Formats: sequence, C-alpha cells, structure tokens
Amino acid sequence: MVAALGLSALTACSATYRNHGYVPPEEDLQQLVVGVDTRSTVDDVVGPPSVGGVLGDGNYYYVRKKVREYGMFRPEVVERQVLAISFDDTDAIANIERFGLEDGNVVPLSRRVTDSSVVDNGFLRQLLSNIGNINPADAFGG
Repeated sequence: MVAALGLSALTACSATYRNHGYVPPEEDLQQLVVGVDTRSTVDDVVGPPSVGGVLGDGNYYYVRKKVREYGMFRPEVVERQVLAISFDDTDAIANIERFGLEDGNVVPLSRRVTDSSVVDNGFLRQLLSNIGNINPADAFGG
C-alpha cells in the first residue's frame, strides 16, 4: 500500500511535455533553392504555414514550441523554433532563416487602461456629486 502511494506521488510530480505547431524537417528544406524556387514550390514541398506575414508582406513563418508542465507550477516553454521563408518581388525565395528560443527577446507588455472614476464611487456618491454640476439656467431655458 505504501509503495503504491509512493509510486503514484512520484508519477504525479513528473514533468509532462506538449508540442505545438509545425516546422518542416531539414530534409524537406534541402529541396528548396534560394532565388530559384517560388512560393508555389514551397507550398508543394513543405506545405503552407499556419501563420502568415504579420505586416502583410506575404512571408511564411512556421512556428513550433515544446512546453513543460510540472505539477502545480506555471507551464514553461523549453524549446521554440521559428522558420522564416521570405520572398522577393517575383515570388522567388529570398531567404530561409531559422530562429530558436535563445534568439528571442522578452517583450514587456503594458496595459493601457483608462482609469475610471466610477469604480471607487458608489451609486449614492455619484448621484450627490452631480448636484453641484447642474446649472438652473440651462434647465429652464434661461
């Protein structure tokens, strides 16, 4: 009984890994020739990506990440790969670049929220604070 509890405690605390996304294998990328092959060739050889160019430039981005989940702790990205295929004006491959987790930069996000004066005031306080703001001349057309 004690051995079974110990075994279940050990397996409950073991890390699990999840994979998300897709990056084509190197063998498939070797078939592509920069400056010669076109967007349609990339679609045929490695398939179209699930992520297109952010700025509408039409470049292809393949993204894959591996996430480790361990017990009650926050999931942690332990591996990330980004494959970027850029195209020139004639739709030929201009460049093929590969980026890893170590190439990334941390981007701090800031929330731009307008403070509301309504949050700290109750209904009665809001109602009474408007009494001084009423101009009787405006109310009676004067």
